[in-house]
Amino acid sequence: MTRALLCAAVLAVAAPAASAAAPAYDIEDFSTAALIDKPTVMAAWKEALPTERLAKLYPKAKWGFLSQVEGGVVDGKLCVVTARVTLLPKTTPTRRFVWEPAKSSTVFDGRPVTTPAECGALAQERLKDALRSLVSSLVKN
Repeated sequence: MTRALLCAAVLAVAAPAASAAAPAYDIEDFSTAALIDKPTVMAAWKEALPTERLAKLYPKAKWGFLSQVEGGVVDGKLCVVTARVTLLPKTTPTRRFVWEPAKSSTVFDGRPVTTPAECGALAQERLKDALRSLVSSLVKN
């Protein structure tokens, strides 16, 4: 009887861990703060990554992501934006990123704007485009 109770207790403790959410990936962001802030970038990553399907192909312990959104307003009227997202491997002992991109996506855009806020909105759009492109190359729908 005690063996049955012990098994039941182990299953009760292990069940929530088994149904826990998929692991979050390590994401490094090197974006221009004046153009797009880090919480906005991380929210875009969270929305774009299908972590459950992705974790099977690219384990969190071996892979991570990098993003970089650069640009700004030129001559007070033209917004130029570059958004790059990359899947990078990690080293085995230290789990640091290695600059040997497995997959990468880069999006460029330029548009006339009247305010820096419009340029920030364009940066968000291009980041989402780059993320969609990267995710579609990693996981088939």
